[in-house]
Amino acid sequence: MPGSNPEPHRASRSRQTNRPPPARHQQQQSSRVPLRQLLLVTSIAGGIQFGWALQLSLLTPYVQELGIPHKWASIIWLCGPLSGLFVQPLVGVMSDRCTSRFGRRRPFIVAGSVLIAISVLIIGHSADIGWWLGDRGDVRPRAIGAFVFGFWILDVANNMTQGPCRALLADLTGKDHRRTRVANAYFSLFMAIGNILGFATGSFNGWYKVFPFTITSACNIDCANLKSAFYLDVVFMAITAYISISAAQESPLDLPARSMLADDEMPGQSNSEQEAFIWELLGTFRYFPLTVWIILLVTALNWIGWFPFLLFDTDWMGREIYGGKPNEGQSYNSGVRMGAFGLMFNSVILGVTSLLMEKLCRKWGAGFLWGLSNILMALCFLSMLLLSYVASHIGYLGHNLPPNSIVVTALVIFAVLGMPLAITYSVPYAMVSSRIESLGLGQGGHYSFVPVFTKLCFGDMAK
Repeated sequence: MPGSNPEPHRASRSRQTNRPPPARHQQQQSSRVPLRQLLLVTSIAGGIQFGWALQLSLLTPYVQELGIPHKWASIIWLCGPLSGLFVQPLVGVMSDRCTSRFGRRRPFIVAGSVLIAISVLIIGHSADIGWWLGDRGDVRPRAIGAFVFGFWILDVANNMTQGPCRALLADLTGKDHRRTRVANAYFSLFMAIGNILGFATGSFNGWYKVFPFTITSACNIDCANLKSAFYLDVVFMAITAYISISAAQESPLDLPARSMLADDEMPGQSNSEQEAFIWELLGTFRYFPLTVWIILLVTALNWIGWFPFLLFDTDWMGREIYGGKPNEGQSYNSGVRMGAFGLMFNSVILGVTSLLMEKLCRKWGAGFLWGLSNILMALCFLSMLLLSYVASHIGYLGHNLPPNSIVVTALVIFAVLGMPLAITYSVPYAMVSSRIESLGLGQGGHYSFVPVFTKLCFGDMAK
């Protein structure tokens, strides 16, 4: 609080929230973590985002091909915020307290990576699973059930992995705000690399030739391409997870911190820590200063705009620009692949912006840069509405492929959106992290609570 000595408040807040005073790992005690090590640690973002890119570009069209109507496709995506609303904060708090000999964050990163691999294999084989269980015809309820189950596991795994990754970066950079921004910029850079590779993989329609065994009685060429892409995702995820956890060199919590976790409890508090995690997290919100609440509010408003784009970008290209529908000719699939191609350009711009992030923040300030990115985001979304209107009045929909000018304009909009997306992925995290560090409330679960809660409340508006 302004004008007061923070140390007594830090101790009292730590006791009120059943947390030890900020305890640091050995790597934070005397010397700064080298930038090269931060770069290696953030590499796992590439593996996570590779799968996200496939998920965002291919799964909304694929679930419609399994028989779910377009207007209900967004319901499937609600499992993400439902799981993230509880999983990210819970895992964040658990990782703050974890006393494993392998460190606080790495056990959760490894477990999440394994679950990601399992889930994408279930999703990729959902049509085959439905066939084995008796699915026949255009609507395949058993395949949809397998898909939804794998999709839920994938969202839980993504939330389980990303939170500790972000918290690990905060652990490694400590109170060095510049290095916190650099680490988050590295994270966004690898997200861009993962996006580029993932969207490029999704836009290629010849993977079934590389993995010919993926074509089965239940799985046509489009399904086989998706299945093959997820095979590549498993390999890429394994490589990046190994690099990241090997470079982290994380140390366990020291013995005094373990003792304080067990002894420093509020009067009358239950001995069951897990029951108190969510309530404890919510209780820490009352210590946030006004600036943190403003950042969280703007973040919530941002994600109201971002979620419909991220979920339906390729579907928008297939329907609004190419005039197709799932399972009705090749126009829709051509539009989906072109949308994935546009998202690859989006990721290139995202990566370049991430590399320049530190310089831009130093020149203009993080808050001002974030504000400009929000204006640019709004202009791009408005341009998409105008382009849809123009496309619907030209007269080619349902008869011919779109004119090159329409397609190029759509691709340019997708690419430009990479700039505000890069800033959204990094600057707000760094701003919140630097402002709650002095409160001693941990790094694991606070900021991630906002995007998932926003999607839960407003994500269905995209339906």
